[in-house]
Formats: sequence, structure tokens, C-alpha cells
Amino acid sequence: MDQADIRAQLTALIQQPDKQQLRGLLDHCHIADLADALEPFSPAQAANLLALLSLHHHAEAFSFMPEERQAAIAAVMARNDLAALFSEMESDERADLYNRLSEEQRHAVLPGLAQAEREDVRRLASYPEKTAGALMTSDYATLRGHWTVHKALLRIRLEAPDKETIYQVYVVDKNRILQGTLSLKQLILAKPDAIISELMHTDVVSVAVDEDQEKVAEIVRHYDLLAVPVLDEERQLVGIITYDDAMDAFVEEATEDAQKSASVATLGSSFKDISLARLFTKRIGWLLLLVFGSLFSGAGIAFFEALIAQHVALVFFLPLLVGSGGNAGSQAAALMVRALATGEVQMKDWLHLFGREILVAGALGFTLAIAVAGLGWLRGGVEVAIVVAAAMVCVVMSGSLIGLCLPFILSKINMDPATASGPLVTTIVDATGVIIYLGFASYLLS
Repeated sequence: MDQADIRAQLTALIQQPDKQQLRGLLDHCHIADLADALEPFSPAQAANLLALLSLHHHAEAFSFMPEERQAAIAAVMARNDLAALFSEMESDERADLYNRLSEEQRHAVLPGLAQAEREDVRRLASYPEKTAGALMTSDYATLRGHWTVHKALLRIRLEAPDKETIYQVYVVDKNRILQGTLSLKQLILAKPDAIISELMHTDVVSVAVDEDQEKVAEIVRHYDLLAVPVLDEERQLVGIITYDDAMDAFVEEATEDAQKSASVATLGSSFKDISLARLFTKRIGWLLLLVFGSLFSGAGIAFFEALIAQHVALVFFLPLLVGSGGNAGSQAAALMVRALATGEVQMKDWLHLFGREILVAGALGFTLAIAVAGLGWLRGGVEVAIVVAAAMVCVVMSGSLIGLCLPFILSKINMDPATASGPLVTTIVDATGVIIYLGFASYLLS
């Protein structure tokens, strides 16, 4: 069933609410598709439709919505309904929504939760954004090392309905110090009287509670984990981060990098839903900075104004040369930013990469120089051809090296290397290219 059909049925249900009809709709579509289909409806309309679902399906549909949309719908829900929804949601999603509620809404919803749930919400919501603590869930299964497999399986059967995942279970001592981990498959295949401590893996990949979410996502991807345990300073198990949450963080970080690479401040919300004023403020800062950066190019042209007046043919090649340098710089920056983000390269690799880039950029520059030398000869004779070819080699090499080094420099001063991509590199390389090109022309043609 496509989105148009789902929305048509939802529109009819607004006029004539029918619980059975809406719940029957789930037999023909996935709950995620239903959540997407609710997007065009107002928060009040969406809240009324979701209220027709069972509490479990209500919470599940909520989990597939963006956090801004969740907060908007929560704002129009009755206090008791919101408290019931909180109780049904996964612990990490519940904490994320809690952080987006107003103080008044928080005070209204907390009394409706059980004491353990209130403490869990406050604890998870207290961790800084974009850290492992903010990303983790407290719904995980734990065992004791001295238990038998038979006892462990009985315990898991009792806990499974309230846990986000039981495919990986964690062995802790009485102080919740992580001792090991094992999979549900290992438990099922083991003998009932086997001891957990003899089966568990003690070499556990884990992350600190204050670890950056981008690093967490990379660890989950690198080790191909279903979930990664989160430990505090005392090595106590405080939560786990599941694969799907790690991948959500990975997508979020990739989106931010893409925005920064276009010299746009991180939007922090959906591009479609962001207000005009906020979109303006997110974009104007870098544009103002880059516009003043472009003045250096204009200053370079003004400095060589007399030379340009004598050799008008030079103007024809100016966009070509600075554009080639900017393109080469953007290529190098994009490759370097991604390599730094994935951990392929580190600061200690800079000198090796710099030497390799000189060779590659030189080859690229000579190839492009050969391609444009003929045009230079046609437009201005042998002298202009020599100027254009020599400048092309230097402009491409300088652009590539700037694109390579700028991400390293930004990383060194604790700025996001993604900022170096795109317009920032192009602006710097353009100014450099103008000076190199007209400097060559001034020297050779005089």
C-alpha cells in the first residue's frame, strides 16, 4: 500500500474515527509507513489518529517520527495519555523526547510515571547531546557469572518483554562491573548445566559514557556489533547502544558533515520544516565570511590591472585557471575529510600524504597544462601559452595541497574538518590562483 492510499484512509478516519479500521490498516502497511503518512496532518489531528491505536502501536509509530514532530504532537496530548505513552516507549527514545518537552510538560508527565521510570528518564536525559550516554538505552539483559545456562534462560524469558534487545546479554557482578558478554545463540546451544562464566567472552568491546556518538557509530560499524555496552568511569555497565541507534547517529553525523562541507551551519532539524529566519541565519554567516574572502581575488586582479590592460587575452584564462585550482582543492579536501572521519588517516600521516599529494597534484597539473596550452597559443601566442601552462601546474598543485592541509589544520585546532570542504577551500584557492597566474604573467611577459 502506497503513501497516497494510507493518507486517504487516514483522512477518512479523521471524519469518522474507527479504532478497528485503523488497526486493520496495519495489516496492510508497516507501522513506519503509517508514521510517514501522518506527516501532512496537524499535530492535533495526528494525536487523535494515534490515540485510536493500541498503546504499543502508538509508541512504535512515535519512534519512527522525527524528534521535532514527536514534541509537537506531545504538546497537544492529554497529560495522562502522554504519561502512558512515556511508559511504553523505549528508554532512550523516552529520554530524547523528555529533553524536547517544555518545563511545564516535564512536570506534568513525570508524576504519571513509576519511580524507576522517572529516575531512568532523568538519568538518561542528563547526559550531554551527541555522547554515548545520550544515545544509550537502559533496556538490556544482564546475567551473573555463577548462574547456569538453565537459570539464565529462565531469567531472560521473564525480562524479554521489557527489553529492547536480548540477542546479546551482559554478565555483571554484584556491583554491575562488566565481566563479559555472550549471545543468545550461545545460550540456546549450550548445555543447561553449563556455567555462564565458562561460556562468556571476556574481551568485550565497549565505549565510555562520554564518548562522542560519531566514534561510537564507527566502533559499531568496524566491529560489526549488534550492540555495544556503555561503561562509566568505574567500569560499571550503565547502558547499551544498539545497532539501529548507532546507525541513526551515523546518518546524523553524515548529514552535519554534508551541511558543513557546503559552508552551512548545522541545521539541527529537518530541512523541510526549518523556519525561514533560522535557515537564513544558518547560511548567512559563512556567506559573509566568504564574500570578504573573495575580496583578495579582486585585490589581486586590481594589483595587476596594468598588465591585464596590455594583455587582454589573460582574462580569458582567468576563470579556467582558478576554477581548476578550486576543483582540485575541493577533491583533495573531500577525500581528506572523509579519511579523517572514518579514521583511515591520523595526524601522524600528514607528511607522507603531503609528499604523495605533491606527486599526484603535479601529474594532474601537467596533464591540464598540456590540455590548455594549445588554447593559450591560439588566443595569445607562445608567450601566453607558456604563462597559462606554467600557471596551471602551480595553481592545481597549490589548490590540491591547500585542500589536503586545511582539514588537518582544522582538526588540530579542534574544529570539524568537514568545514574545509567546498566553498571555503574554493575561496582560498581562488585568491591564491589569481596571484599565482598574474604573478607568472607579470614575470614572463615583462
